[in-house]
Parts: sequence; structure tokens; C-alpha cells
Amino acid sequence: MDKRHFLRLLAATPVAAALPTSAQQRYPDHAVRLIAPFAAGSTSDTSARFIAQYMAVALKQSVVVDNQPGADGRIGMMAARNAAPDGYTLVLGSWTNLAVNPILIKALPYDPLKDFKPVAGIGRSMLGIAVPGNSPRKTLADLLDAARSRPRAVNFGNFGTGYRLAAEWLSSLSGAQFTHVPYKTTSQMNTDLAGSQIDAGMDGVTSLTPLVKSGQLRLLAVTGEQRHPEFPEVPTIKETYPEFSVYGWSALMVRAEVPDEITARLAATVQAIMASPEGKAFAQRVGSELLLRGTSEMRKYQVEQIETLRRVAEAAGMKPE
Repeated sequence: MDKRHFLRLLAATPVAAALPTSAQQRYPDHAVRLIAPFAAGSTSDTSARFIAQYMAVALKQSVVVDNQPGADGRIGMMAARNAAPDGYTLVLGSWTNLAVNPILIKALPYDPLKDFKPVAGIGRSMLGIAVPGNSPRKTLADLLDAARSRPRAVNFGNFGTGYRLAAEWLSSLSGAQFTHVPYKTTSQMNTDLAGSQIDAGMDGVTSLTPLVKSGQLRLLAVTGEQRHPEFPEVPTIKETYPEFSVYGWSALMVRAEVPDEITARLAATVQAIMASPEGKAFAQRVGSELLLRGTSEMRKYQVEQIETLRRVAEAAGMKPE
């Protein structure tokens, strides 16, 4: 994006125009750190780098992406929690560390509602269930029938608590019983899946797409409310189980104690970035829908997600570990 074009766009944003001039003058006066709680090359990392690039233009300060992967995002979230609440440390939270971990992780060292507040939503992406390209299971019904007829005989890969929770939800609705195989990274899981080391796996559709298009994987179903535009022939799980709908989502967060004026400026900046033609193009490129919600709207969305996923965990008999 041309810098002058972007700055004109930001200035024309109603929220940005309404911000107190004093707050704009005080902040920021040095570099900002943006923590990405997942590994370099992940969707979280890609999103963080896109946001950082354009935030730096708008804020006229460097915005440095700091990858802090590990422990389902806990390491990155704790790094943000332990930083000064001055608005100079941001974290790109995800559904895993903002909504799933408080349900499934015992003695979680941070509270996603009390320790953090949203700046703005970024995007949400549907997930997909895939099998090896040479698998005899051609449809979701085939996979579920196999897991019902021989309980625990079907190995199902996942690489995070959110994906495990989504798979357990499907199990509780369908009666299919999988043997869950945990992975540390999506790339490792998909490599094993393509090589038929496991029978099935769940990942973001964007991550699965290259292997699906090359024929190494077969996409059986997606988890959205509607079919994925790139795979209109692939059914949603919702078509069989109407209550089922799951998205991976992300939001930019700061410490709860960060002054409201600074949060408001950051929110206006991020919303302008994501609503711009470049933001829309980025979302399309990574296969996500824009989650254009400000601070209060994003908090409401987060709370609703926690409540929904808690009901799912209880129905599936999943307890904090």
C-alpha cells in the first residue's frame, strides 16, 4: 500500500478522527512490540507481520514482531501479561489462547478476560477435516462410520487444544470414537497425514489447501456456517449436525490496564488497516473472513465463544488437564 494512501484512509476513519489529540501526541514515542504466540510461518505469524507493517506506517514508529511459540500459545500470552501495561506490547491472541485454554487447561497462568482486553478483531477462518489422498474414506460419513464400527481404530491428528475440542464435539454428536494423536506443529501433522501415518486430521482450510489441490490430501468437510468458497463441492459438518460450527479466530490484545485512550487509538488503526482494500485482500489471501469488531464488540464475541466452547467441552466430557 502507498503510505500516503494509507494515511489518508486512516485520517478519514471516524473513530480515528474522534480521538483526543493529546493521546495521539503522547503515544507512541518509541518502538512497539507485537507478540505472535505461534511459530514463524504460521497463520498467526503471517497476520502479525501484515498488521505490523501497516501499523508502523500509521503510528510512525517501528512495530516489531516477536515470535513466542509454545504450549498452545501460553508462552506468548505470559510474555504479554508480564510486560508493562503501557500499550507498547501487543499480542495477537487466537481462539486457542483466548477461549479454549481457560476451559481445558488446569491452573492456566493467565486469565484471558481479566488480564487482557481486546483492541480489535482480525479475522476468522473455518477448519477442515482431511484424510490422505489415497484413503478409502471418500466422505465424512465414511470416516464417521469407520470410527463407529471400530471405536478408537481411526487415528485423528490435532496440534492444539482448540482442534481437539472441535474433534471431540464431532465425536459427541456423531458417536464416532477416534484415537487422538497430538502434534506440536501443523506442518508435522499434515506431513504425516499426507504420508498416511495417521488416518485423518483437522486444520485450517488454508493450511490444507496446497496438499488438497496437489492430491496428497482429500478434504471431507469444513466447519463453517456455509461451504468454503474455494471448495464449494465439500459439505459443511453443519449440513449433517446443524448445531456444529467452529472457526479459528484472532484478535489483537493488550494488557487490561492499558489506558483507554491508547487502546482506542490502536483500535482505530487496526480497524482501518483491516477494512482497507489491502486488508480485505490479505484476508482473502489467507482464506479468512474479516472480524471487524472494536474493543467492546470483540469482548462480547470472546465471551460468547468461551460460553459456547464450555458447553461443548461439558457435552464431550472433556475436563481441564
